[in-house]
Amino acid sequence: MIKKTLYFGNPAYLSTTDSQMLIRLPEVERSTSVNIEFKKQAERTIPIEDIGIVVIDNKQITVTHGLLEMLLENNCAVITCDSRHMPVGMMLPLEGNTIQSERFKSQIEASIPLRKQLWQQTVQQKITNQAEALSRNSGYENKCLQKWSCDVRSGDPDNLEARAAAYYWKHFFPIVNNFVRDRDGDSPNNLLNYGYALLRAVVARGLVGSGLLPTLGIHHHNRYNAYCLADDIMEPYRPFVDDLVYRIIEEHGIAVELTKEIKAKLLSIPILDVMIGGKRSPLMIAVGQTTASLAKCFNGEMRKICYPSFI
Repeated sequence: MIKKTLYFGNPAYLSTTDSQMLIRLPEVERSTSVNIEFKKQAERTIPIEDIGIVVIDNKQITVTHGLLEMLLENNCAVITCDSRHMPVGMMLPLEGNTIQSERFKSQIEASIPLRKQLWQQTVQQKITNQAEALSRNSGYENKCLQKWSCDVRSGDPDNLEARAAAYYWKHFFPIVNNFVRDRDGDSPNNLLNYGYALLRAVVARGLVGSGLLPTLGIHHHNRYNAYCLADDIMEPYRPFVDDLVYRIIEEHGIAVELTKEIKAKLLSIPILDVMIGGKRSPLMIAVGQTTASLAKCFNGEMRKICYPSFI
């Protein structure tokens, strides 16, 4: 089942009733020009079991503790945004799997050679997906990327990931003069930042659901980063966000602001279609397969992470 991604950008009061999220709009309730029947219709309920991600993007939103408890019990990721409307924080459940301690142990005890092999697979698939994204959008030659993908060694000691990224971003947005991928850079960097933040939440949620520690990475080891493993595993998924952003600027132009319309397009990331295991699947479902396969790699049941490719 595909979980819903809910975005709240206006003042709202979020609570629970009968195992459902109850959404009330204070502006409608306080209005004297709206009749009572319309006020009742303005209230909406959504089954909590259907929710996968909640994005809170307004300082006048109230969320009850009871709702937070139920969302986390159902492995929902809750994202909060800052005054610039960019994701700044994320809340995940502490317990997301029935055999969590066993999987924690396998993950913590994973050998260095195993982690290097898993990172090799991750970088290979990321570069492969970058090559496909580059070819289908800019039409630029991707033979270099294809070769680098095949040349990645255990642990990527040659840093082919960085070499591929430099080549990829130099050619990915041909309609943008001298584009540089920079978190604080000009548009469409803002769209990429927002899309990656959503993707990170989807992956972190999947890791917790598979009983893994999002903090303990296979490659990323920043002591201040609480989601090192999520940052590792999301790498092959980034080109799907890039592909979506490319289509957005193709339709709306280069200088794109993060309007509600654009955010709505980016919020479709969890339901983007990908190929995984030879089958077509929504991205959020594919992430679950990826994280489940990673858990099996840690405990020795599998040797390869199941990653997606473009359709």
